[in-house]
Amino acid sequence: MSPNTIKLLKEKVFDKSKWMQLPRDVVIGHDVLGQIIPVCTDLKMGRSALLISGKNTMERAGKTVRDLLLQSGTVNVFIAEEISPEIIAKAERIAEGMDFVVGVGGGRVIDTAKIVSYNVDRQFISVPTAASHDGIASARASVPTGEGNVSLEAHPPSAIIADTGIIASAPHRLLAAGCADVISNYTAILDWEMAHRIKGEPMSEYAVALSKMTAEILVRNADLIKPNQEQSAWFVTKALVSSGVAMSIAGSSRPASGGEHKFSHAIDRLAPGKALHGESCGIGTIISMYLHGGDWRGIRESLRTIGAPVTPADVGIPDEIAVEALLMAKTIRPERFTIFDMGITKESAEKLVQMLYVE
Repeated sequence: MSPNTIKLLKEKVFDKSKWMQLPRDVVIGHDVLGQIIPVCTDLKMGRSALLISGKNTMERAGKTVRDLLLQSGTVNVFIAEEISPEIIAKAERIAEGMDFVVGVGGGRVIDTAKIVSYNVDRQFISVPTAASHDGIASARASVPTGEGNVSLEAHPPSAIIADTGIIASAPHRLLAAGCADVISNYTAILDWEMAHRIKGEPMSEYAVALSKMTAEILVRNADLIKPNQEQSAWFVTKALVSSGVAMSIAGSSRPASGGEHKFSHAIDRLAPGKALHGESCGIGTIISMYLHGGDWRGIRESLRTIGAPVTPADVGIPDEIAVEALLMAKTIRPERFTIFDMGITKESAEKLVQMLYVE
């Protein structure tokens, strides 16, 4: 055996590997729904599609997408008014006979289409009609259960086609919630870094950098996020896509989901239907940033400027429920270590909620 061979055997062999799935085609801009045919051709999607949409979003954009796809193939339409295991199972039975899946709608529709495509192993195109959270580009999907929302593994979309005119015409509350979801990346990263230091949890510097940059862009441009303006839709949609890509790079939702998301899931359980996902994440971000010793007032001001809620009262939630959500947060995804797992008492939780109202 040669000396070089002996040396190689003595050295530790680098055998680390990672599989990242990222969207291949991303089209964002004015009047871009017509790009779905070139995208399908580019990605060799096939000739038959299951189009999943909602009743309202079918009128706003789904019919246009359906008519475009019919020019070169067949389309089955499935109206999903809610997301549930039963609805997903029904859509899966139809998707089995189709080449690919298209989701046209808001968060529930996109998540339904994402899970269906994952379960039947079909490619998926995301066509958001609102920019309310980063699910439009991520590999995770949220499904409500009797015990609250659960996060499921799914495919990231093969393509994203986001028409800023359609997104800008959606209620501003949805866009503001999307902004808050991205701004929450700030504290998600702080929690991840803390878990890395204390628990030895692996961390991706690339995912951290992209996630942080995405949040910073929205905070710096908070004054540009206004109702019914395509420039606002452009900023927010690009940020949501970047946030989703950061999660794909990390192989988990860690770059965009920390204690503030655990707080949000607790709110969903205690006061279902009161706050949008991004809204409660934004409120949780203010609290988390305070606990991390960061510029929580700056975060709060950015959220206000955008038009997102900054207190439980802003979304009609009693302070007592917010206190209970802070105490419950540590029980949600307990394997995910965050600042909210550091021993919050009822007394400190009450003070944290009252802090939200302090000028």
